[in-house]
Order: sequence, then C-alpha cells, then structure tokens
Amino acid sequence: MYGYDQNPGAGQGYAPPPPPPQQGGYGAQPGYPAEPSPPSLAGAVQAFTTGSMSAEDFQHIFSTSKVYCPRGDGPGFLALHSTQQPVIPLFTTLKELRGYAGKESKYFTLTGAEVLDLLPTGYGFVLDMEGEHRMVFDAKAVEQMVDFAMRRMYG
Repeated sequence: MYGYDQNPGAGQGYAPPPPPPQQGGYGAQPGYPAEPSPPSLAGAVQAFTTGSMSAEDFQHIFSTSKVYCPRGDGPGFLALHSTQQPVIPLFTTLKELRGYAGKESKYFTLTGAEVLDLLPTGYGFVLDMEGEHRMVFDAKAVEQMVDFAMRRMYG
C-alpha cells in the first residue's frame, strides 16, 4: 500500500492534513513569483472577439477548457436547425447556459477538444448564444480547427 509502513507497530498514527497553500498559489515561496492562472474560456471569447487574442491562442484555450452543452432526453448534442447550417449551442459557463436554457435545464460537460472530436460532420457550433460576445463557428471553421489541432498534435 502507499503512504504507510505495513509492518505492525510502525507508529501508523493519524497525520494531520497539510497546511493550506500560501497566498499567491500552491507552493508559493518567498522570492518566487506565483504562476499566473490560465485565462478562462469566457475571457478568451471576449479577448478573441475584440481582437486582442490570436486564433491559435484561442483554440488552445478552447481545446483545454470545460464547455457546457444543453441536452435532451437522449444522448448527444442538441442541434439548432433553424440556421443556415446546423449548429450546436455551447456555453462557456453554467450561468451562460442557464440564461439561455433555463434554471432547471439538463446539460453535460466536456472539453473543447472533445467537442471537436465528437461534433458531427457538417455541423458548426455557437458559443454563448445569448452572451455579449457570442461566437459562431460554421462547419468550415470547425474543419479548420480540427486540422489545426491535428497539425499541432502530429506535426
């Protein structure tokens, strides 16, 4: 087993939990600057739509961030077909999802990379549909995001 001596009588008593992290991040020590926290997906959406973030930086943050997806009674994405091309509504926060779909709405979460992997061919997605910085990615943009991710991953 891990974390204790298996020999009887080895003084296997209770060990108090470690102290909480110091101000400035986990394991911060005097003389060392705290690591900055990565931007949130909502912040990245705002930065990208205002032109202060590159497409590559946005995609990296999107790929690693949690995305909220409304769901119906069956498994899978809910699609909107009332648009020129079908799109999947996705949300950067639970608050954004609730603002669109209601307080009691059902949802699931996955990462942006998983969205790109699971999205049906020919579908796009819209981020924060009711939000101030709504972003629409048509099917062509999704293909480009997948191509970029593949090149980045496999060279």
